[in-house]
Amino acid sequence: MPTDYSALRQSWPRPSAPRPIVIIGAGGIVNDAHLPAYRLANLPVAGVFDIDRDKARALAAKWDIPAFATLEEAIATPDAVYDLALPPVAHLDVLPKLSDGAAVLLQKPMGRDLSDATAILALCRAKKLVAAVNFQLRFSPMMLAVADALQRDWLGKLIDTEVHLNLVTPWELFPFLKGAPRVEIAVHSIHYLDLIRHLLGNPVGVHARTMGHPSTELAQTRTSALIDFEDGVRTTMSINHNHDFGRKFQDASFRFEGTEGAAMVKLGLLLNYPKGEPDELWITRKGEDWSQVSLSGGWFPHAFIGTMNNLQRFAAGEDDVLVSSVEDAWHTMALAEAAFASAAAPATQVQAQP
Repeated sequence: MPTDYSALRQSWPRPSAPRPIVIIGAGGIVNDAHLPAYRLANLPVAGVFDIDRDKARALAAKWDIPAFATLEEAIATPDAVYDLALPPVAHLDVLPKLSDGAAVLLQKPMGRDLSDATAILALCRAKKLVAAVNFQLRFSPMMLAVADALQRDWLGKLIDTEVHLNLVTPWELFPFLKGAPRVEIAVHSIHYLDLIRHLLGNPVGVHARTMGHPSTELAQTRTSALIDFEDGVRTTMSINHNHDFGRKFQDASFRFEGTEGAAMVKLGLLLNYPKGEPDELWITRKGEDWSQVSLSGGWFPHAFIGTMNNLQRFAAGEDDVLVSSVEDAWHTMALAEAAFASAAAPATQVQAQP
């Protein structure tokens, strides 16, 4: 009998008593993902604050929520869960102002680099914060389903994983990245590094190259990486954000190959971003044909429901594990740091003459 893939998990349970969410930061990601997710999940939003008061007021009016006049007013909201939708450089400015023991979700990445991540981790420990990082690809319907298939042993042992992107990303939507020394791995491929860690555990090493492109002034928009694990699992990444030759050969995919089955994921969001295309998940097991799994949502905004639900449930004692905790996220930052270090190291020289 063919496998019933409709049984695969695709969402995270809602907290039984949701706490009010205070959003600090009113950037595009809040409008495009955070607020749509919380409204879709019927999670209460107490209001939004941004140092740009006009931006906060405009966003608040659009979503019919309050705009806080000051950070102190926002933080004073009783029983709140804080959603820090901030640039990575700002986390260390806001976290010290939260009450000890507060529940907080930090926008990824966890600081600008591993040094920032280590400082954030130390601060969260000192203040006993219930803190997670919004590495939300783990919580997308397609990746929750892949993780569930692996846990059910439907694919056997995962032995080969490939991430392949060949598309056009409209970097002009992210003007704050212009002039940044670290771009592609730090803000984009870090999602893939995090998911690979989530499914396979911590690697032992990485070989990476990351570079720019003549069409852009950004520091890096292309990355290649090989990630090593102790048991010989092969993991590769080939990322090109500059394939501007039409849709026909553009691609955004994850391949998961195990000893007993395989899964293919289409990251539809990234194709014609930000409008995107539908995500897709296909699975096969030995002796069966490929089957397309019907998905209950997409990476945006549904994955943002999962990170907040897990944080609130963990803070309430309803979940045993905070899946993307700062303790875990630090290791993703360590992997990204190792990738940048590898990219800066000289390549093995090729013999020039016989």
